[in-house]
Amino acid sequence: MIKKLAVLSLFVSPLAWTQNQTSNAPTITGNMETTFQYLNEDTLIGANRPASVGLLNSYINVFYRQGGFKAGVRLESYLPRIQGYPNNFDGTGIGMRYVGYENDYVDVTVGNFYEQFGAGLSFRAYEDRALGYDTQMDGARIILRPTKGLKIKGVYGRNRYQFLNGTVVKADGITRGIDGELHLNETFKFMEKYKLDVSVAGSFVSKYQLDDNETYILPENVAAYGGRLKLRYGKFYMDAEYIHKCNDPSVDNGYIYNTGHAAVANVGFSQKGLGILFSAKSVDNMSFRADRTKQLQDVFINYLPSLNKTHTYNLVASLYPYATQPLGEIAYQTEVLYSLKKGSKLGGKYGTSINANYSVALRPMQHTSGFSPTDSSRFTYLGNPFDSSDSLYWQDFNISITRKFSPKFNMILNYYNISVNNDVAKITNDAKGIIHTNIFVAEFGYKINKKHSLRTEFQALFTKKDKGDWATAVIEYTLAPNLFFGVMDQYNFGNPNPDLRLHYLIGTFGYVREATRITLSYGRQRAGLFCVGGVCRFVPASNGLTLSFTQSF
Repeated sequence: MIKKLAVLSLFVSPLAWTQNQTSNAPTITGNMETTFQYLNEDTLIGANRPASVGLLNSYINVFYRQGGFKAGVRLESYLPRIQGYPNNFDGTGIGMRYVGYENDYVDVTVGNFYEQFGAGLSFRAYEDRALGYDTQMDGARIILRPTKGLKIKGVYGRNRYQFLNGTVVKADGITRGIDGELHLNETFKFMEKYKLDVSVAGSFVSKYQLDDNETYILPENVAAYGGRLKLRYGKFYMDAEYIHKCNDPSVDNGYIYNTGHAAVANVGFSQKGLGILFSAKSVDNMSFRADRTKQLQDVFINYLPSLNKTHTYNLVASLYPYATQPLGEIAYQTEVLYSLKKGSKLGGKYGTSINANYSVALRPMQHTSGFSPTDSSRFTYLGNPFDSSDSLYWQDFNISITRKFSPKFNMILNYYNISVNNDVAKITNDAKGIIHTNIFVAEFGYKINKKHSLRTEFQALFTKKDKGDWATAVIEYTLAPNLFFGVMDQYNFGNPNPDLRLHYLIGTFGYVREATRITLSYGRQRAGLFCVGGVCRFVPASNGLTLSFTQSF
């Protein structure tokens, strides 16, 4: 059966489709990736050598399309999984398969699919392979476009929980949902002439899971529902979403019967040379899983976006990142991007841009007056939207200045002041309370000629807690269009233990040709967190070789 499916080439995520839907000619496209690690023992950094010595993550995605018909399958292999990947990835087998049909009116998928309602507060089934995160649905999805400006989505199925011995294991719960979005300016002709652009939407999601708990009487059906609004007028933009979740006792919340809510709002202004964004988020008791007994990153039905800037520099992104707290947080973010005029005294001949960002997350206020933890109702507190305490979870102020001095030379200067509550985020075992950091980054780029270019980074992190101060230096040399080389050294020069003031040196070589990319790296990698959009996974320390191959077709 597997061989027949492979011959049919039914692979990959529906989100990757780019074929011309009006063509009747069959098309096959997709991509593949293989990552191999060969690791050494390194007791100084706590790097262990696995029994198998070699580790492998590999997958191939292929999809087929002819006219409105679509089908796909994904073959995955973890022999065994690379370090840091969750233990629910193991073996070789088919990780996804689907068939469907799509035209201008309807889009039907049966099998595995990914989907999202709004910002994802009520429902989001998605994959992030770098994180080892996959909450694909197995069931059916239908999207209707009955009239111009109206889209209706319906989903029904079970979330992926594990991939063990080459077989997908699904969550116990069944998830059902419907979402409708109406773009008023497209639907109603009299609104076409208005400058104010308006979209309204609503969603309803329900989870069913059998009550097999011997201690508590648990709801077998749990619903989450709400609405959202998008407005655009000239240079101004606003969107907001609010979701209410019915009581959902689980391991996460200690089997309490409180209801939950999630609210997100964004207001922005944009014109040439200036962009301003303000965002706010309120979350309380919004851990919404397809199995009430699971923890960590397993079988989430919804997604709670983080309200902090996504950092990419080594010391900023991986030492003290912040993950969204699904049981509760009040967060705010403000960002301003300003471009100094080219040719001005401050802007210089080629212009200068300044980006300033501030974000903060606080513990919600939980009002316990009139409630008792021993109350048989197990409704233990009252939480109101955007009602925060003064207990800090996370705070980040950063500013970046980018300037181009000539067609060949540019510079980026960055400063970060980050504070994270380690009692909540639990990033390290070597510190308690709030960890305060100051981080400086300078990046320089120089284009030697049409083919040769050089890029360097110099980073320094200062803190009085945990493992002390760090420095990182990066040098990258590119020989376009095919080759690149890089060396990075992370140095823990401020470690309280002089014996652990170590260098983490790693070298990288890469070859790129059209849609083929091969990357080889060797050296030390310190332990840390890898985070994307408020979702994190721990990456253990390692010492050895990593070979990566990617191909699109």
